[in-house]
Amino acid sequence: MTGDNTIKLACQGVWKLFGNGERDFLRRHGDDVDDATLKDAGMIGAVRDVNLDIHEGEIFVIMGLSGSGKSTLVRCLSRLIEPTAGRILFNGDDLLAADEAGLIEIRRHKMGMVFQHFALLPHLTVLGNVAFPLEIQGVSRTEREQRAREIIALVGLEGRESYYPRELSGGQQQRVGIARSLAVEPELWFLDEPFSALDPLIRREMQDEFIRLQNVLHKTIVFITHDFDEAIRLADRIAIMKDGRVIQTGTPEELVTAPATDYVAEFTNDIPRAKVLTLKSIMRAASSADHAGRLSAAERIADVAPRFEPGKSYAVVDEAGDMVGEVTRDDLVEVFMGRRDG
Repeated sequence: MTGDNTIKLACQGVWKLFGNGERDFLRRHGDDVDDATLKDAGMIGAVRDVNLDIHEGEIFVIMGLSGSGKSTLVRCLSRLIEPTAGRILFNGDDLLAADEAGLIEIRRHKMGMVFQHFALLPHLTVLGNVAFPLEIQGVSRTEREQRAREIIALVGLEGRESYYPRELSGGQQQRVGIARSLAVEPELWFLDEPFSALDPLIRREMQDEFIRLQNVLHKTIVFITHDFDEAIRLADRIAIMKDGRVIQTGTPEELVTAPATDYVAEFTNDIPRAKVLTLKSIMRAASSADHAGRLSAAERIADVAPRFEPGKSYAVVDEAGDMVGEVTRDDLVEVFMGRRDG
């Protein structure tokens, strides 16, 4: 689930105010606008001076409590709504400079979107729903149905092509929504709380499916959630929002071990450290060449703990396969007991 350093989507000084004359208001007051000034002017600061770089191939999670501005921000990034101010660069080009025809072209061919509510077309079958974006593009019926069948198989719904949405479970309907968004082979994939309407067990299954799909497709993904457990399962990096502002951006491990504010610390306080800490954060210098096995420094403690045997040490290796340290079962126990925090 890791990306490279190429910036796919950049968000520079983006604001979204709701109120009369919001653009003139922001021009008069500049970027340093406090809550009292907004309130006196009858303005709502839904997104406030946000700066983000989203890298090629990464899962970038934007999270926060209800009303934090995360969904408004993703709608600005996709230009479903127009920002009040700022720049949004997609592949280095200013997305806000695109005219209506250019924006339609980008959405049809380069962006995919999945939302909490499945929004499937009830009169179309699974095959028809997944093929629909390709039909809009003018793709021939034979070609679009062939592509749709491939995507349907990819999301695990092979054999249900002729079913209608009402004949599917909630999890299956969301898979159709995901398949439909993937049919156009998007470069950039927006998902706004796609699993929050699902039962917990189905939600977990969909998260597993999502991870599997990303390991196959390597998309650049902007994923919105209010659930930190979901975020740490899926994210390469996380941006935490509060009152329209991004408070901190970092890996799950960075947010938990080095919170920038008391709000972030409180937000992450109940997360078990073993779920986010990697072996790199607890490894020690290797004292022996005799190890029971080799483990990646990037693996999380909770994921590798079942493999450990008492009294044995394990080599920790970097991406190149070179040994950079070692860990023992006792090191892991210290973390689970809350005696170590990285």
